[in-house]
Amino acid sequence: MPRRESHYHGLLVVDKPGLQHVAGSVASHETAPRLHTSHDIVQLVRRWSGQRRIGHTGTLDPMASGVLVLCLGQATRLVEYYQGHSKQYYAEVTLGTATDTYDQMGVVSAESPVPPLTTDDIEQALVAFRGEIWQMPPVYSALKQDGESVHHKARRGETVTLAPRPLTIHQLDLVAFTPPNQLALRIHCSAGTYIRSLAHDLGQALQTQGHLSLLRREKAGRFALDDAHSLSQIESSAQAGDFAHLLLPLGHGLQMTEIQLDGAAMTRLGYGQAVTLPNPVMDSPPTFVKGMTADGTLAGILQCLGKAQAGAQPTGEYPYLWKAEKWFATD
Repeated sequence: MPRRESHYHGLLVVDKPGLQHVAGSVASHETAPRLHTSHDIVQLVRRWSGQRRIGHTGTLDPMASGVLVLCLGQATRLVEYYQGHSKQYYAEVTLGTATDTYDQMGVVSAESPVPPLTTDDIEQALVAFRGEIWQMPPVYSALKQDGESVHHKARRGETVTLAPRPLTIHQLDLVAFTPPNQLALRIHCSAGTYIRSLAHDLGQALQTQGHLSLLRREKAGRFALDDAHSLSQIESSAQAGDFAHLLLPLGHGLQMTEIQLDGAAMTRLGYGQAVTLPNPVMDSPPTFVKGMTADGTLAGILQCLGKAQAGAQPTGEYPYLWKAEKWFATD
């Protein structure tokens, strides 16, 4: 294993392991299996790769599996641009039982009989959760109050007061219904959506209780399970000295407009100077774009400073002034 700071720079998509759903059961804190947090995954990859600079672009609950995007080395400077993208999940919901955490890892907090449901009943209930909605986050969450995650307050028995938050459920499909109480859903939603809260709220909408019994993230932004590697694959590749082949290049999957830079612009941007570049969008340029080299490598993230002043030397028909917000290119 590498002992020195490694030279690995790029993105690693991990297929994070999670809790398997056991129908009809709720795991207690005493009997729950050891699960990996997102921080655990970062620590493992640090140990295997030797790269200390690693950050993730959005956590997954310990019980959840699926796409977890890590940024290594220079890519850690891009974490902020990969956050806030939509997500897609496969989720399973068990009706009849609610838990304090809204998922299978919690303590049973309520039980109710499950009415005789049909697929049509469930489809009708799902209508209210599609589109722009307000959602109450679970108290057992990483949301911060007074600089502390609220789940710490909740576990100490302190009262936690949260407010509903706006979000968007772009798509919500019923994948399967196994009577009397097992549902499978596929959800495409905005960042910040709590699928645990959706499971809890759906249970109440169906005149019973409900909790999340399985969650798998299938997509995060433009990254999907097809891009992901298991922990065993990552460890084996690191041991074989083949870890670099798992990494995606800087800027891969980043949903930004691209501008190709010539040599003169590269030099000036590298020295921190502002340059005029053509407007990549006819009406108005975006705030940030990817500045690309001729061979398709990310040179940096550029910020638009507005239209060039009179007398500036434009390099295109629509001259706008740009400066490097993040710069990666070397001589």
